[in-house]
Amino acid sequence: MWQETDQHLYRAFTFKDFREAFAFMTKVALTAEKMDHHPTWSNTWNKVEIWLNTHSAGNTVTDKDRALARAIDETYASS
Repeated sequence: MWQETDQHLYRAFTFKDFREAFAFMTKVALTAEKMDHHPTWSNTWNKVEIWLNTHSAGNTVTDKDRALARAIDETYASS
């Protein structure tokens, strides 16, 4: 579940291994590129952490972030 803190949406995702985590990141990257809205994220082995906010709106959470979060959740559910 996404948490809204410090003007970000945040969620951590855990996978079986690095390969699954990287495949998820690749799918999210393609979606983010289509939406022209790119996450801040990090990956350590099987864990992917994502922070979303809109830089052009003063680094606040906007509908663009919520839409990308929903798309990310859909990607995770289908992983």
